[in-house]
Parts: sequence; C-alpha cells; structure tokens
Amino acid sequence: MPQTIASELAELRARSLLRSLREMDSPQQPTVELAGKKLINFSSNDYLGLATEPALREAAKAAIDQYGVGAGASRLVCGTLSPHVRLEEKLAEFKRTEAALTFSSGYATALGTLGALCQKDDVIILDKLAHASLIDGARLSGAHVRVFPHNHMGKLESHLAWARDNFPEARVVVVTEAVFSMDGDWALLAEIVELKLRFGALLLLDEAHAVGVIGAHGRGLAEQLGLAGAVDIHMGTLSKALGVSGGYVCGGRRLIELLVNRARSFIYSTAPSPAVAAAGCAAVEWMLSAAGEKRRQQLRQNLAQFASEMPPLFSGERKVQSAIVPVIVGKAEAALEAAQLLADKGFLVPAIRFPTVARDAARLRVTLSARHTPRQISGLCAVLRNIAAG
Repeated sequence: MPQTIASELAELRARSLLRSLREMDSPQQPTVELAGKKLINFSSNDYLGLATEPALREAAKAAIDQYGVGAGASRLVCGTLSPHVRLEEKLAEFKRTEAALTFSSGYATALGTLGALCQKDDVIILDKLAHASLIDGARLSGAHVRVFPHNHMGKLESHLAWARDNFPEARVVVVTEAVFSMDGDWALLAEIVELKLRFGALLLLDEAHAVGVIGAHGRGLAEQLGLAGAVDIHMGTLSKALGVSGGYVCGGRRLIELLVNRARSFIYSTAPSPAVAAAGCAAVEWMLSAAGEKRRQQLRQNLAQFASEMPPLFSGERKVQSAIVPVIVGKAEAALEAAQLLADKGFLVPAIRFPTVARDAARLRVTLSARHTPRQISGLCAVLRNIAAG
C-alpha cells in the first residue's frame, strides 16, 4: 500500500524536516515583522537592499501607468512588450554579450535553457552542489548526466574525458554556480575554463548569488576573474541583489535565438508583468551608478565586520567570499533549535536542512545586506557566539 499524504507529513515532522509558510507583514528590509514580532532579518537574498529602492518602485509604477499590470500572453504570441525588450538590451550590455533573454523565474531559466541546449545524446556535467533548478533541468533534458564532487577538478576532468570518448559528437555542457547558494564559496572558475576549453565543452555559469556583489559594477565572478569571455552561457536572476524577480540568460545571438525557439519554460509561459521588467531595467542601470558602487562597498564593510567578530568561522584558508555565510550545525533538530534561539533574541536566520543540504549538514544560513547596521551585525554575532558556547 502506498503511503498516505498524512503519513508522509508525519514522517517529515518526526525527522524535523517539515516546512511551513510564514506570513511576513512588512517589506524586505533589515527589520521585518513576522507573525506580529519584529525581527532583524539575516535571511534575505536582497543583498543590496534594492527590493525597496525608490528608483525601482518609480520605474514599476510608471510601467503600470503605461502598460497595465499583466502582459496578456506568452512572449511569442503578443506578450513581448517594450519593457521586456529594454530589459534584455540592458542585461546584454551589462554582461557584455551579444544578446539576452529573460524568464519568469530563475528555476524556469535553468529548466528552459538546459532543455533547449541538450537532447538525449548530449552530456551535462554538474558540480554536486549546483542549485536544484540546474539539477532538475539537466535531468529533464534527457541528456546523459554526470556529477562531480564539489570543486573536484580531477573528477570533472575524468567526466569530460569519458564524455568525449563515449559521445564524440555530443554537445557537452559543464554547469556550475559562481557562488554556491548554501556555502557561499566560489567555483574554481579558472580551472573549469581550462578544462572546458581543452575538451571542447560549453560552460553554463549561474551567477545568481554573484551578480551585484562581486566584480566591477557587480557584473559577477567571471568579470572579477577576467574570464567572462570564456563563459558560453551566462545565467542569473533578477530576484537577489537586483531586488526584483525573474531569471535571465546572456550570450551569443544564436544561443538566444535557439532558446526563443526551444526553451519550453519560455515559450509556454505568460510574459512577466511589464512592471517587473521595468523595475529590472532600473536595477541594472542602478548597478552601473555611483550609488550602486557605494552600496557594494558598504556590503563589503559589513562582511568584513562579521568576519572580524566571528573568527572561528574563518579559520585556516576559509574566508568571506560572498554575502552568504553558513554556520554548520549538523543535525536538523539542532539547526531548528538554534534558529528558534535566534528568533527569541530578535534575529531571523533560517535553518537549512535536508534535502537542500546533505544529511547531517544542517546549518544556519546567514545572509548579510548592505543595509544592515554595525549594531545589528554585532548583535547577531553575540548571539551566535553564545549558541556556539552551548
């Protein structure tokens, strides 16, 4: 007999893996109101505080006044409005590529892009810690999928050699995140580029957590390392440091034309609201401004303060590489208890558990924003030190 839904939920609850939605009655900002309680928010991916930025609000309002709220249809029917075109032009300019294409979400971007690029006789090779959307996109494409341990270049090399030996005519795509969403560390991008060039593979780099935070004008890790030209498919999201919602791919014109014709999550989805597209365009323009650079510098100062007050988290070679700092706890129960202790002290820090991370690798995922104050950061660090001390 199959499990009933009730028994499945009971099993999740018994393993401390049951999730539930919590209503937040405030904007995304450093202080939020959750279930009637004010908490200092160290859980948001709004790294630069753009979700409530006046320039983005005004752009969205102006687009609503001109175009209304809904796009009306998919992009290939009649849903491609001027704000969508302007956003894609701005993204291509920002990432220094020939063209760009936007999707309704980052998840839809991964599914559509990998499904359009790869067929049953192709090969996709992923870092083990790649985001779930990339894993799902690879599986649903029907391609042969191989996974290499996180940042393990020896295993990546052997997978590439296997692909070329067994599928010499296949399209081979290496897939990795630039900044890994649950660990906050960087991909070994220079080494990956060397390998993909040697074996004639394509490279899809998901810069979701890097854009806005790393690189000149926040262009991302590839820009920071001088490797942007070696990346074939630049993937990212508008929903984190850019403060809006949706995903994008930047690359060559032929790549974008192929996605328009084959990416099912693009073809069969109603276009995003013109207000969202207009706000996204304003966000990219803001990234290139002096205000954008000032906000990034403030974020870096906040990250440096956190590192200086939490030295046990950065022993040995470990250092702050992004706005994401994991505090590894171990058991799911312990992570939930720690998150509740933080909430009792006025801090919102989520407990991340299996299957988002490996079993017995549950953690507190601390994310810092440019808009956090030194006092808020010090307060969080004091509670984290107390938790660590037992």
